[in-house]
Amino acid sequence: MKKVLLVLALSLIAMPMYASASVISHYTYTKHNKSDLLAKDVYKKANLKGVIDFKVFNEGYQAYYNTPKRKKQLLTIIDYSKPSTQKRFYVIDLKRNKLVYNTYVSHGVNSGGKTSTRFSNIVNSRQTSLGTFLTDSTYYGGNGYSLRLDGMTPGINDNARRRYIVVHGADYANESFIRRNGYLGRSWGCPALPTKLARQIIDTIKGGSVIYARA
Repeated sequence: MKKVLLVLALSLIAMPMYASASVISHYTYTKHNKSDLLAKDVYKKANLKGVIDFKVFNEGYQAYYNTPKRKKQLLTIIDYSKPSTQKRFYVIDLKRNKLVYNTYVSHGVNSGGKTSTRFSNIVNSRQTSLGTFLTDSTYYGGNGYSLRLDGMTPGINDNARRRYIVVHGADYANESFIRRNGYLGRSWGCPALPTKLARQIIDTIKGGSVIYARA
């Protein structure tokens, strides 16, 4: 009788342990795949095919998904693998599944000519930084209306504040500059935007949205 009771007791103890392992396994699987599924859903609903490669969008979406301090359902992607003569700055509204802006953006003067090939996190390098950024507040400075950025990728862009890497408008970031020179003008490392769009883009993405820059 004692042997039967012991076996029954051991069975009761083992059952919840088995159930818990099953739940944990299911949760891990769900968590791992959730962001991929969401990215595919947004990509399709926002009609981004042919506008931005899914691999690039998915990289940006994973950066957004894994940034806990974000405050807005907006994702900005800068694809520096494209030359400056192409519109490589994308702002996607993840709540409405809509591409809000797609325009030109400059890279740093020491990052390359028409195409950026060198990137840095070093102060005074005048090169572009890659990685995930969070937008902060606006101010008026030497480049006019500007948006402060915080670099969220350690060792890659976390000197953004010290380097004064901000979003701002610039005459050299306009399409007319490309027509005259064959390439977009370059900054000291800031992602400079066309003057006519700069303010409205800044006001859209300011206050805690994610920017993902890649090459």
